This record gives sequence, C-alpha cells and structure tokens, in this order.
Amino acid sequence: MARRDDRYVQAIDGKKIPILTLDQKWHRLFTQTGVSAEIKRKEEKVNELLKKQGGLQTRQKDIKRLKNKLMQEVLSSMEGEEKPKGRSREENGKLIEECNEKLEEGGAALLEVEKKLEKENRELMVLSMEVCYDLMQENGEQIEQIDEWINQMRIELKKNVVRKQQKELYNQELYTYMHDIFGPDVMELFDLKYQPKLKAVEKEENSGGEKK
Repeated sequence: MARRDDRYVQAIDGKKIPILTLDQKWHRLFTQTGVSAEIKRKEEKVNELLKKQGGLQTRQKDIKRLKNKLMQEVLSSMEGEEKPKGRSREENGKLIEECNEKLEEGGAALLEVEKKLEKENRELMVLSMEVCYDLMQENGEQIEQIDEWINQMRIELKKNVVRKQQKELYNQELYTYMHDIFGPDVMELFDLKYQPKLKAVEKEENSGGEKK
C-alpha cells in the first residue's frame, strides 16, 4: 500500500493539480461507490482551506481598495484639494502604513493557506488514485470471472446444439422405422410434441403422389 502511494506521489510530483473538490468529474468518480470516510475528511479539509483562502483574498482586496483611496486623498491634499473635514496628510500616511502592514501580514497568511491547500489537495489526489486503482482491480477480477463464465456457456451451448441435432436425427430415424412398420394412419395417433422434419417431407411426397 505504502509503496503504491509513493508511486502515485512521484507520478504527480511537479505537476499542477486542479482543486479536486471544485471539479465535477472528480465527484463523478464516486457516484457508484460513494466516498470513503478518509476521502470525506480530506475533502472537508480542502473545502475548509478554500473558504479560508477566499476570505483572505477578499480581505486583501478590501485593504488594497482602502489604500488606493487613502493615497488618492494624499495626492489631492498635495494639490490643495484637502477637504476641511477630511483627514490630514499625516493621518492618511499613518493609515497607509497600517494598510501596508496588513497587506504584508495577509499576504503571508494567504501564502501559508495556499501551501496547506496544495498539500491537502495532493493528498486527496493520491487517496483518489488509490481508490480508483482498487476499484479497477476489483472490476478487472470480476470481468475475468464473467468472461470465463461466458466462455464456459459458449462451450455448453455448442455441446447442447450437438445434443439437439443428435436427438433430432434420432427422432427422425425412429419416425422412419415406425412409419415403415405401422404405416402413416397409425402414426397420426401418436401425440408427438416434437414433429420430426421427415413428417413434413412425407406430406409433400403424398401430396405430390395425389397430383399424379
């Protein structure tokens, strides 16, 4: 199990893995089998980190928007457009510094979350590959069993076709012997569920004789 996991890790090493929980094709992998408890836990962890990432990204955008507004106010004040009730240039400068600090902190936090998200997503990928491999192995074994059953049925079918032909031939021979001994009138008394082909031939011969 561990060696197989290592092989999967090596297979995806250096490759950009899309976030699996956002991919409908990934969800369809488990429509017939359901999701294992381990994969479910990993899926929840990925979604939790995604939510955290989204929150941090929104916060970063809000801070950048505020910083741009403050910088615009500073530029306006430098051009002599400072409003009487507006913040002073020093106050705006201090707020801009605070925005820079928050952006730096938020950037570091966002980077940390993204690293964790990538790690959890890769682990989810490995777990998914493991489950899919096991399912394919199990299905492969069942396919072999079904294929073996089909081949056996083909052999039995061929044997039964031969048996059927032999019994049909034997019935025709019996019918011929009985017909020769008892005659056609007596043969009509037999309630045969299976009428030998010879009887049809006999009728054709009789009808042909009557025409003559």
